[in-house]
Amino acid sequence: RVITGIDFPVICVPTDYEVEGFWPHKDTDLFCVANEFMAETLRPRKVPESKIRITGIPIRAGFDSDYKREDELSKFNLPIDKTVVLVMAGASLPQPYARFRAAMDHTLPFLRSFEDMHFVFLPGKDKEYAIRLKTLFDAMKLDNVTVLDYVDDMAALMHGCDLAILKSGGLTVTECLCAHLPMILLGKSYGQEKANTTMLTGMGASMHVTTARELIVTLRHLQDHPESLKALLINGEVLRRPHAAEDIAIATMEHRHKAETEPSAASTGAKTPRISASTGLSAVAQAAHTYHSMLKHSRFASLAAKLRVERYVWAACATAIHTH
Repeated sequence: RVITGIDFPVICVPTDYEVEGFWPHKDTDLFCVANEFMAETLRPRKVPESKIRITGIPIRAGFDSDYKREDELSKFNLPIDKTVVLVMAGASLPQPYARFRAAMDHTLPFLRSFEDMHFVFLPGKDKEYAIRLKTLFDAMKLDNVTVLDYVDDMAALMHGCDLAILKSGGLTVTECLCAHLPMILLGKSYGQEKANTTMLTGMGASMHVTTARELIVTLRHLQDHPESLKALLINGEVLRRPHAAEDIAIATMEHRHKAETEPSAASTGAKTPRISASTGLSAVAQAAHTYHSMLKHSRFASLAAKLRVERYVWAACATAIHTH
């Protein structure tokens, strides 16, 4: 807001199930968080209750639409008489999935033993990995495995499947929750993904395995006791908020409307605090250093942006001197 000179609301929307330490900035106007647990972590950080909204994590539209399982599976040439397991093994970049893929590689020889299951591998945009999987499955003569190329309509595919094996990324697990798709989180998780794993497993909304052996045992349990999948769906309902994006937009507009209708300090007769020259100049110097460093090392390092910062610094200096 200082750089652009435009008074717009700053809305913080964490896309994981924990508020990371750097997010709660004092100048943030509104925090839109996934659940009450996240709101509870903001309150000790002196975030006012008026700045906290429990909205859920925003995802694309379509995950709350009505789908017919048989129709969606037929679009992807998948069997309708088996438990369809979606293996989400890729996205735009392959690096984050290295450990996930290594664990899945160890399970491949055992997939043929799950006669009532059909596994659908999603390599994302990694064409090299897709070719590797197809070649490997052909050599192994696996009949209950399909490798799909990049899928645009993930909502339809998720609604057709019965189970997902995936990493604990915030947006992906939220899509599964909204699509009523039970989850097995595979692999050790760190940072924000660890918080997601803790939240989902603690609520009983997902299962978590760290090794290929654990995954095989869990799949056998689910094959023998399919009612366990329904339990995961029931437990995940408390976290399911498919209209989060719309709720966040509404909360933002409500906040903006409230800010515009509240009386200003001048109209209420409130006194504006005065700043001494020494304090003001010291703060200005520190701010100038921060902003110049930010512009130098960011994608906003344009001449126009730098000029705006310089105008701000000179105006602040003049204000401080005039106040003194």
